[in-house]
This record gives sequence, structure tokens and C-alpha cells, in this order.
Amino acid sequence: MEHLNLNLALAFLGAGLGAGLAIIGAGAGIGRLAASAMDGIARQPQAAGLIQTAMIVSAALIEGATLFALVICIILAFK
Repeated sequence: MEHLNLNLALAFLGAGLGAGLAIIGAGAGIGRLAASAMDGIARQPQAAGLIQTAMIVSAALIEGATLFALVICIILAFK
């Protein structure tokens, strides 16, 4: 019984660490993305629409990968 509790505790710990790292990575990536987009818009204001569109698509892809990582962490925690 104690062995089962340890395995469950380690599963929750791993899921929490995995989710945390995924969110930190996504936050850092989107932060760099936004900073680069603002830099590009400051250099070429006439291209703001194209830069903004590319930034939104890229941010959505980053968020999608993060959501996938979080779902995997939840599945592993409750398996």
C-alpha cells in the first residue's frame, strides 16, 4: 500500500513539474515573440498588419503546444 502511495505522489510531482515547465517555456516564448514583433513594428510601421498577423498565428501555435503538454501531464497524473 505504501508503494502505491509513493508512485501516486511521484506521478503528481512529475505532472506538476512538467506542467510548470511547459507554461514557463510558453510564457518565455510568447514574451520573446511579442518583443520581436514590437521591435519590427517600431522599425517598419507600414508592415504592422503583416507582423501582427504572423505574431498572432505564432502565439496560437505556441499555446497549442502548451495545451497539448498540459493535457499529457494531466493524463499521466491520473493514469
